[in-house]
Amino acid sequence: MSSAVLAVTRHLSVREVLQVIVRSAQQLLNARYAALGVPDEDGSFAEFVAEGITDKQWDAIGPLPRQHGMLGAMLRDGVPVRLPDLTKDPRFEYWPKAHPVMRDFLGVPILDGDDVLGIIFLANKKVPGGFTEDDEKLLTMFAAHAALALTNARLYERGRELAMLEERNRMARELHDAVTQKLFSLRLTAQAANALLPVDPTRAAVELDRVQRLAGEALAELRAVIVELRPAELDRHGLAETLRKHVRLLDRLQPCQVTFEGDELPPVPAEVEVAVLRVAQEALHNALRHSGSERVEVRLTHASGKLALLVRDEGVGFDDSGQLRGLGLVSMGDRAESVGGKVAVTSVPGQGTTVRMEVGV
Repeated sequence: MSSAVLAVTRHLSVREVLQVIVRSAQQLLNARYAALGVPDEDGSFAEFVAEGITDKQWDAIGPLPRQHGMLGAMLRDGVPVRLPDLTKDPRFEYWPKAHPVMRDFLGVPILDGDDVLGIIFLANKKVPGGFTEDDEKLLTMFAAHAALALTNARLYERGRELAMLEERNRMARELHDAVTQKLFSLRLTAQAANALLPVDPTRAAVELDRVQRLAGEALAELRAVIVELRPAELDRHGLAETLRKHVRLLDRLQPCQVTFEGDELPPVPAEVEVAVLRVAQEALHNALRHSGSERVEVRLTHASGKLALLVRDEGVGFDDSGQLRGLGLVSMGDRAESVGGKVAVTSVPGQGTTVRMEVGV
């Protein structure tokens, strides 16, 4: 127990704390399966972490569970549950087809006063006899320490978010002033060039050169704004996890299935993270709005020094090259080029559309 508590309290990232809680609980009580669910306000789980289930099994199981059956009962009641056979309890409803079979079960709420922060549950103890009353007491004690660690991590991340937000707002004000001045100068110079063009083309050309220089400076400062004001989730979770969470939310909200696969990434420059995320969001928006596909696939991979984003649907597709511009190709291409990357869009009528972005990292 001492080692488990020390392991949990050593981390300040909420995601890491959740993962260590689950792993420690599994080892502490010698269970084959362990999981922790943190509820959201939409009847599902904001976070769901498990041990004992492979990534391939997770993909086959499908979306995150909703607050039904035993999970919902534990969230409502806020009391421990220990069962010799979960499937025989009247609160049990069903599992997805690919879900592993679980029998003996022990679930304990993580409480902050009367509020349920989440649920730790274990299944299939590795020694005969199932979970005991002592196991329940031990896991309840561990859950109390887990609640402190989780609350502390959330407060730490919230403090970081507020500090970063304050710094971003300060830099935004400074950059906004600088860009506004550049654009004002750009407009005046363009007006002067326009007035000089009929009477003094040489001087007009000088002014037009100045317009080009000012436009370049304004563009550079605007790009700096984009980098500095990047989504807070990227600072908290990194590109892969931020995109995974975004896809997971869309999968819950949209009628079609939206899936994500991602490699473990090396350190990625901030401006590249922002560009890839925005291209992914634009491509997903197009697929969900226009394709009529029952499935949209998102992949983020890294190989040979290149980061590759793939967004693919199985929808109506198109063959009108002009339609590409309407679907945001110019915007996606500009974002990719700003970080030295490129975007390609391929589509076949009746077979779907694929958006691919590549950038060196």
